[in-house]
Amino acid sequence: MHLLEALVLGVVQGLTEFLPISSTVHMNLIPVLVGWNKPGAAAEAIIQLGTVAAVILYFWKDLARVTVGFVRSLLPGGDRRTREARQGWAILVGTIPVALAGVLLEDYIDTVFRATAVIGVNLIVMALVLWLAEVLAKRQRTLDDVTVRDGLLVGLAQALALVPGASRSGTTLAAAFFLNFDREAGARFSFLLSVPAIVLAGLYKTKDYFDPKPPPAGAPVTMNLTLPDLAVAALVAGVVGYASIAFLLRYLRTRSTGIFIGYRIALGALILALLAAGVKLK
Repeated sequence: MHLLEALVLGVVQGLTEFLPISSTVHMNLIPVLVGWNKPGAAAEAIIQLGTVAAVILYFWKDLARVTVGFVRSLLPGGDRRTREARQGWAILVGTIPVALAGVLLEDYIDTVFRATAVIGVNLIVMALVLWLAEVLAKRQRTLDDVTVRDGLLVGLAQALALVPGASRSGTTLAAAFFLNFDREAGARFSFLLSVPAIVLAGLYKTKDYFDPKPPPAGAPVTMNLTLPDLAVAALVAGVVGYASIAFLLRYLRTRSTGIFIGYRIALGALILALLAAGVKLK
């Protein structure tokens, strides 16, 4: 059974990590709907490492150029105004908000923020924010126009995704649209910005897997996934995530995020309706 759970979690993580529909919601909701326990925050973070591997493989040329440009900007006489240097600094600065928020709000992220009602409301609210960004965006800028200020603002939006239901992809896409990036450029920067954030979260949460804290009173029982199970889930998440990246980039070249906005609203409304009807989703 654990292998089946690992395969399902890997597919779910890979499909939902990069689409603006919240991977955390689906990683917790789908197991409940099929009668399983939830995976737990530590297991989720480890499985996410598979999706960051997908980003690195898909964008390895971009990441290599950005890394070289960033390193050169640190050398004596280095130019921080090159496209690659600006992108590198934007990613660095954009990672700081989510790293700080993740450490300072850790107890809330793993408990209060995961309340089902909060998730349902957040799905709908961020759908409306993404819709507003779509309406107001001028879509005049490309990835070549990224500045450190853009990195900070999109990074602040990324920190909002620590609240399940917001979606890291959704918050960063909305921020990029508000900054007038075109859809594909916004998605590409969102993916590049995700690399250090997901790596840091995965490594930080790994300690909770090996040295788990006593669960708070009333906390739901989580899956008992072994390291081999998590390795399988991460591998599957990486393969599916790679395909999801390719799909979303192609999709956004000619289409809006409207289908994802509608899906978020419908899912959030369903979750709130089930709660109102007394259905337990824990």
